[in-house]
Amino acid sequence: MSIIRNPSESALKKTHLNLAIIGHVDHGKSTLTGRLLLETGYVDEKAFAEIEAEAKKLGKEDFKYAWIMDRLKEERERGVTIEAMHVGFETPKYFFTIIDLPGHRDFVKNMIVGASQADAALLVVSARPGEFEAGIGPQGQTREHLFLAWTLGIRSLIVAVNKMDVVNYDQKRYEQIKSELTKLLKILRYDVSKIPFIPVSAIRGDNIKSKSSNTPWYNGPTLLEALDAIEPPPRLVDKPLRLPIQDVFSITGAGTVVTGRVESGILKVGDPVVILPPAKVGDVRSIETHHMKLEQAKAGDNIGVNIRGVEKQDVRRGDVLGHLNSPPTVAEEIVARIAVLEHPTTIGVGYTPVMHVHTATVPAQIVELISRLDPATGQTVEQKPQFIKRGDVAMVRLKPLKPVVVERFSDLPALGRFSLRDMGRTIAAGQIIEVRPAKVEIKR
Repeated sequence: MSIIRNPSESALKKTHLNLAIIGHVDHGKSTLTGRLLLETGYVDEKAFAEIEAEAKKLGKEDFKYAWIMDRLKEERERGVTIEAMHVGFETPKYFFTIIDLPGHRDFVKNMIVGASQADAALLVVSARPGEFEAGIGPQGQTREHLFLAWTLGIRSLIVAVNKMDVVNYDQKRYEQIKSELTKLLKILRYDVSKIPFIPVSAIRGDNIKSKSSNTPWYNGPTLLEALDAIEPPPRLVDKPLRLPIQDVFSITGAGTVVTGRVESGILKVGDPVVILPPAKVGDVRSIETHHMKLEQAKAGDNIGVNIRGVEKQDVRRGDVLGHLNSPPTVAEEIVARIAVLEHPTTIGVGYTPVMHVHTATVPAQIVELISRLDPATGQTVEQKPQFIKRGDVAMVRLKPLKPVVVERFSDLPALGRFSLRDMGRTIAAGQIIEVRPAKVEIKR
């Protein structure tokens, strides 16, 4: 029995938003996600009763909501559906897809891929003493996830201050957390006046669907009300089709299926398409979202696409699907503006970190330091610097060491922003200003 119910056709007619759940380890992301799915009617009651009984038997009742997600991951690992990585739920106004990527060890790398497809993020922070402090510390995932969310273009943010039951719903602890996070968010240039900080308990259900009597001092929205107040970002339906591939499956009786989010344009059943960099050409046999067949998909939709003429081994995560008459751009070299966030020494020509751009991960070498810029004005302060360091903003020329599809940030932001990582941390964030295309031969 599947733990998660499929959405109805009426749900899919609502405006669709992609939601990334972010935050430090053990702050309650899975528990809160499980509770959200239960509160919105997307968890099968009979299957949940089994989980509840199992948790009680093992003396782990507090894990029952997190186990909704664990059960779902078990289902996914058996390869039940082509929509393996997406969970949907519905609010009065929107239909949300939670982007969740099970089965990978490198959590931050995983988070980058997920957040690159998100319209909004729900940051979960723990109120438990010590846990919040670990997350916001120099090596904490709260800090890095927030930075990456901003870098990846997420501007709609909700903060859930979780585990309020652990601190007896103490208003002072809530205010302290809000104050410290506000400082960090302002450094990142978030508009804090538009960010709700909601005191919740995922275990007890406080302030998730309805106002809690345990927090009489809080007069803001519930979590579901805050989700309904998100402003949808503009959808780039008038741009050429670009669908960065998140996963590739071979489905018995169907053939090759790629999944991902349409970043721009419109895809229709029957369209001739090309996948680059491998330059594989095929035709769209069918399109599906949350087990529903679609005749077309547009920018913002998370879909599975069944493609005739392409084999599973020919494509991989990070490749980009586009129309044959306006193919995606494979980069030979990139000119980018980068901000150096964190590096123990200086960075010079020849430095080769890993570039994360949309769902792709490739090593990229700095082949030229073009100029150093004033971070406040963007004006050039030094031509051809010998090196750059933490806090610097610079124009650089990058050479991807493996073929990768990118676009100029001004043309398509989702394929034009990136992060550079090295030594297990995010070193820099950047925007692509110019692309020198590689020569690619596309054969029909």
